[in-house]
Amino acid sequence: MQRFMLKSKIHQAVVTEVNLNYEGSVTIDEQLMEAVDLFPYEQVQVYDITNGNRLETYVIKGKRGSGVVGINGAAARLMHKGDRIIIAGYVCLDEKEIGEHKPRIVRVNEKNQLLDTAELKAVSN
Repeated sequence: MQRFMLKSKIHQAVVTEVNLNYEGSVTIDEQLMEAVDLFPYEQVQVYDITNGNRLETYVIKGKRGSGVVGINGAAARLMHKGDRIIIAGYVCLDEKEIGEHKPRIVRVNEKNQLLDTAELKAVSN
């Protein structure tokens, strides 16, 4: 059996831009993408702490060191510049892999600059 598990999370990022006329996706500073092991076009879920909206989309690489976290396309109607959000990536693991899996969490400041990175403890049954 396989299970979907949290792989990585950017916690409390701030939306820096919204672009309704873009094709869709979330733009993330390349430095943050690397910190949480996200690749361009990888599927993520975005949770808006400010208003409770949630959506699923894919990642677009933003300029390194810019702090950009942009909400694009139709999602721009759900989230706004200045909203606090969580961006979460997931992975599908075989049950035998779960005990070794350690999700990576990144916290950022109000300018989406890296504060710290942590790995959560592996699951034990």
